[in-house]
Amino acid sequence: MKEIKIGSTLVGDGQPCYIVGEIGINHNGDVEIAKRLIEMAEAVGCNAVKFQKRTVDVVYTAEELAKPRENPFGTTNGDLKRGLEFGRAQYEEIDRYCRAEGVDWFASCWDEGSVDFIEHFHPPCYKIASASLTDDGLLRHTRQRAGKRPLLVSTGMSTLEQIDHAVEVLGKENLILLHTTSTYPSANTELNLKVIPMLRERYGVLGGYSGHETGVVTSAVAVALGACVVERHITLDRAMWGSDQAASLGPSGISKMIQHIRYLEPAMGDGVKCVYPTEEPILKKLRRK
Repeated sequence: MKEIKIGSTLVGDGQPCYIVGEIGINHNGDVEIAKRLIEMAEAVGCNAVKFQKRTVDVVYTAEELAKPRENPFGTTNGDLKRGLEFGRAQYEEIDRYCRAEGVDWFASCWDEGSVDFIEHFHPPCYKIASASLTDDGLLRHTRQRAGKRPLLVSTGMSTLEQIDHAVEVLGKENLILLHTTSTYPSANTELNLKVIPMLRERYGVLGGYSGHETGVVTSAVAVALGACVVERHITLDRAMWGSDQAASLGPSGISKMIQHIRYLEPAMGDGVKCVYPTEEPILKKLRRK
């Protein structure tokens, strides 16, 4: 597998895992909370943070937006969706803050207009959400706007035939497929981590993992199975209001996950069986024949 560059960071076999703190909508519509999450992600060692961008009236039907739903922004689902959506001023502040913190940032764009909006900030890569994997128009538009920059594609809720088609539409150049189970939170019995090496082998591209479980050890196992990118939702407090908070990792959780991954990486070795110099004295002492 070849290496891919995300921003200034080399990603791929033999390189440290590229770790993404998924802020998503856990900022609850407050740019100050978003900045605190960026600061936390940088402090624990994330390479990047990720947001979600939607043109609300394009992604959702009028009927869906009109549905009753009590929330901090009003009484309808539309009030909630619009309240959680950052605009130009907020993303300019996010862009400035990430640059100051030295953290990459990018977004999952759910419609073509959102891709054009995020492109103003020249992100180092783009993310295709699992929900968008079968949207050929969005896939083509994102690939066109991304150019040579990497595309990270989550594969939750998708059949192999659907992934086959998405890869055909996007092409394999600078493509990273992220194995995903799109349940929030995901049951341990449904993580199916062995899919990670299968996707790598089937498509001949780099693999990654976007996890929604509550534990952290499984993300390190994903790296052992070949994930060169790991994405996990992050939160300041899992008890905060919001639909994604319970399936996210708080400061201690994401810190422990990164510690596990960084401890694991040198232990993986190169796969070549050898006798280490440190074993020589033990060999002479214990082996009779």
